[in-house]
Amino acid sequence: MCGINGIFAYHTAANPPREAELLATREAMRARGPDGAGVWWNGDRRCGFGHRRLSIIDLSERATQPMASADERYVVVFNGEIYNYPALRAELETQGAQFRTASDTEALLHLYRRDGAEMVHRLRGMYAFAIWDNEKRGLFLARDPYGIKPLYTANDGWTFRFASQVKALLTGSQISRDPEPAGLVGFHLFGHLPEPFTLYREIRALPSGHFQWVDETGPREPQRFTNLAAILAEGAMHPVAPSELAERLRQTALDSVRAHLLADVEVGVFLSAGIDSGALLGLMRDAGQERIRAITLGFDEFAGTAEDEVPLASEVARHYGAEHIVRRVGAREFREDLPAILEAMDQPSIDGVNTWFVSKAAKEVGLKVALSGLGGDELLAGYPSFCDIPRWRRRYGAFASVPFLGRAARTLMQMLMPDFARAQPKALGMLEYAGSWAGAYLLRRGLYLPDELPALLGEDVTREGLRRLSPLRTIEAQLDPNPASQTGRVCVLESSNYMRNQLLRDSDWAGMAHGLEIRVPLVDWRLTSFLAPDIPSLAPGAGKAALACAPSLALPAVVRRRAKTGFSVPTGGWGALPHQSHAAAKPKLRFKGQASRLWLLEVYGATAPSRTGQPMLSH
Repeated sequence: MCGINGIFAYHTAANPPREAELLATREAMRARGPDGAGVWWNGDRRCGFGHRRLSIIDLSERATQPMASADERYVVVFNGEIYNYPALRAELETQGAQFRTASDTEALLHLYRRDGAEMVHRLRGMYAFAIWDNEKRGLFLARDPYGIKPLYTANDGWTFRFASQVKALLTGSQISRDPEPAGLVGFHLFGHLPEPFTLYREIRALPSGHFQWVDETGPREPQRFTNLAAILAEGAMHPVAPSELAERLRQTALDSVRAHLLADVEVGVFLSAGIDSGALLGLMRDAGQERIRAITLGFDEFAGTAEDEVPLASEVARHYGAEHIVRRVGAREFREDLPAILEAMDQPSIDGVNTWFVSKAAKEVGLKVALSGLGGDELLAGYPSFCDIPRWRRRYGAFASVPFLGRAARTLMQMLMPDFARAQPKALGMLEYAGSWAGAYLLRRGLYLPDELPALLGEDVTREGLRRLSPLRTIEAQLDPNPASQTGRVCVLESSNYMRNQLLRDSDWAGMAHGLEIRVPLVDWRLTSFLAPDIPSLAPGAGKAALACAPSLALPAVVRRRAKTGFSVPTGGWGALPHQSHAAAKPKLRFKGQASRLWLLEVYGATAPSRTGQPMLSH
């Protein structure tokens, strides 16, 4: 796990890259790799790599990066972990490859030499990497199927740059800070920035599950090598009996956990009172890990309520014989840490505070790796959205299919019942949006609706941002090919949006800010592919019930019966941020989503101006 960056002056008329820029970009990611640093230049210094290292596999100096092949034709910088590395190494060695290290990084060099771009189909893990080919004088970049690891790029027509963080690229001082309207609109719609957009026009994310080639002609368009909708569509053609789910999940979940324990350092676990993290703890024990340290956050504000994770988490830890570490967090620590949280955020997000504090707790006890139960709800239909979205489409779809009916009804209600319209903005949007899967998903996960944005961002920014982002068309395209079931469609939507753009991104910045690698065994392409035939027939609650029984010693019944709650932090009772952006909009908010909207506005107001040097908002 690391921070990577690079510069490639591909145009013959481009100035050679400056070492000061390469090093400044690298050092902006020091927290990601506190164990060491490296730099490399090709012969004519037209391409350079930087690397900050967090040592997890092969802790020796021989595994430092950037790493070159024995003949120095290929050089790699890599962020992530390849969990099937031992099998890949054995296969490559039988074909003559000679390894000089025990690191998974070196496997990428040998695999690329053999397979070229097709290597990505052999990788199981989380990864973002770049490989320089000295013979072809080109750069190959790739990012894992779910986008667990970030990779941002910038191209000015002369020079191509990449890094693990947006802020790191900006630190190099060679990239424009012009705002990206699609990023501004996307954040206000969803509370995160939909990839490939960032807050800046010149910086894009390499999309999840894509690779890209850059040579003297410039960057080629990123090429997709995975498609979740296609995996689920294929699985739906080979359905299995619901009665087989428990055993199939037991086998493949244990396989994933075992793979994710690959490390030369101790692996801990984040433990809540929910099924996902509890099942991981039990599976860690089944996989043979003897000492397990489990970390739970506790808040005095939640004591005695359903949101208090500590009592049940303690019972689960005892159940599996784990060492339980409870970390208490209060309002004072939150306010003291808030500037560092916002600084680490890289791009604004309405989530991640919980992961910040549990990662902080893990670092305090000396852990460098921890498993997280993230992904269980998306894969196993654990969210209310798996029921809500299909129900809304059935109930309101016929009305929404009538042209202009929904917009006319919303306008009329805003005129006749303005208080209700302000209190129930999504209710007004049902007739307009619920006719499509994309529209229903926007209603379920959106914080603001498109017609509310001009009051926040101004007419011009909103119009241009919606044009560039095209949210409904983009979301709908994720369902191609048709996943062939209602559960499959929602699985794709939640995995491709909320999980990818918010939960995984938050886990990356919040964990890496503390030099902690967060691994997610339930976000695993092999696991998803194996379970794809089971997803169409998943009944509400069936998937999570099967996961609870996946360990050889099932989770306690009290955990299995517990109603689902979010992994939340009582920030609402800890006071607002010092910034007061959009103050005029706040008195109008009187509905269930008010707290999330307020937090979005405060986070944005506190982060965006400091990153651009000027306010982006229309006041």
